[in-house]
Formats: sequence, structure tokens, C-alpha cells
Amino acid sequence: MTDLEKQLLQAKHRLEEAEMRNRVKERKARTRRLIQEGAILEKVLPQITSIELEYLENFLLSKIK
Repeated sequence: MTDLEKQLLQAKHRLEEAEMRNRVKERKARTRRLIQEGAILEKVLPQITSIELEYLENFLLSKIK
């Protein structure tokens, strides 16, 4: 393997690692947002903890139509 091939392979791996870090960062941001939104929903409507998820989804969808 030549030096140029090694450099290209290293650059490819660095790019893949950077993309993986970005995916992890985006996933963590999404998880945080979903938790915060769920907490707000529970705060505003405390009874939702005893509601089936399908019913909650249909209820919320009916409110935006």
C-alpha cells in the first residue's frame, strides 16, 4: 500500500468517524427534545399518563385538523 493510499484511507476513516459523531449528536438532541416535549405534555395534561398511546395520538391529531 502506497503512502497516498494510506492517506486516502485515513481521510476516509476520519470522515466516517466525524459522520458517526454527528449522528450520535443528532440522536441525543432528538432524544432530549422528545423528553422535554413529553414532560411539558405531562405537566399540562397530567391525566395522559393513564391514557393509551394510540388514543393520545388520535386525540392530538384530531386537535390539529
